[in-house]
Amino acid sequence: MSRYFRPDRIEDVSAALATGGCLLLAGATDHFPTRGDTPHAIIDLSRLPGLRAIERRGDHWWLPCLATWSDVIAADLPPQFAGLQAAARQVGGVQIQNRGTVVGNLCNASPAADGIPCLLALDATVVLSSGRAVPVDQFVRGPRHIDLAPMEFVLGLRLPHQPGARAGFLKLGARRYLVISMAMVALVADMQQGRIVQARIAIGACSARAQRLPALEAELCGQIPSADLVQPHHLAPLTPIDDVRASAGYRRHAALELVRRAVAGLA
Repeated sequence: MSRYFRPDRIEDVSAALATGGCLLLAGATDHFPTRGDTPHAIIDLSRLPGLRAIERRGDHWWLPCLATWSDVIAADLPPQFAGLQAAARQVGGVQIQNRGTVVGNLCNASPAADGIPCLLALDATVVLSSGRAVPVDQFVRGPRHIDLAPMEFVLGLRLPHQPGARAGFLKLGARRYLVISMAMVALVADMQQGRIVQARIAIGACSARAQRLPALEAELCGQIPSADLVQPHHLAPLTPIDDVRASAGYRRHAALELVRRAVAGLA
C-alpha cells in the first residue's frame, strides 16, 4: 500500500522525495495507463499555491507545473503559442484537458507526447525546484527518461517572449481526437516582409524522442514560405519505427507532408 501526501509547501515536497520511491502526480491522467509498479509514496502536487497561472514575466512567459491543457487553451497568449494551443485542443477529450498538465506530459517523456515538439519549437527551459534550469531538448533524454535528480521536481517552464512570431501544430492519427500520434510537427517562426527570419521546427512520434530539424531551419532563413523548400533529406535525422499504429516508412512520409504543410502555412 502506497502512502499518499498532498503538501502545500515546496519544501515539504522535497522532504517527501528524500524518503525515496516516490511518484509525483499533478493531473494523474497517465498514472494508471503507464505504470505497473507500486510506488513507496504518492505525492500530489495539486495543493501547491501559486503554480497554476500562466503569465508574462519580463522577457519570458511562465508556464507553471500545475497549468492544465484547458488553462493553455483559455489563456490570452500571443501568436507564438498558437501551436501549443492547437496541440492542447487535441490532447484527449475535455476531461483530460481539464486535468492533465503540460508539465506532466513533458515529464512522461513519451516519444508521441503532443506537447514536447511545441516546447522544443518554443525554445522552452525547464525550471527545477533545486534552482537548476535545463533546456527542454536536454531535459528529455529518451523514452520515459528525463534529467531529474532524486529530490528535484519541475516548478514550471520558461518560454522566451517572441513578439510577432507565428506558430503552428499538425498531428496525424488514426482519427481526429483521442488518439496517439503517428507523426506530428510543431513550428515557431519569425517573419519579416514575407520572409522567414528564423524558424524552429520539431517532429514528434518519429524518433525515440521529439527532435528539431536544424538543417532545414538553417535553409529556411531568408526564404519566402513554400512547401517546396522542404525535401526528404531534411528529415534524415528521424528514426521512425514500425508499430501497431503505422510503419516506419509511412511515418517518414507523413512527417514530410506535415512539415511541408506547416511551412507553407506561414504564408
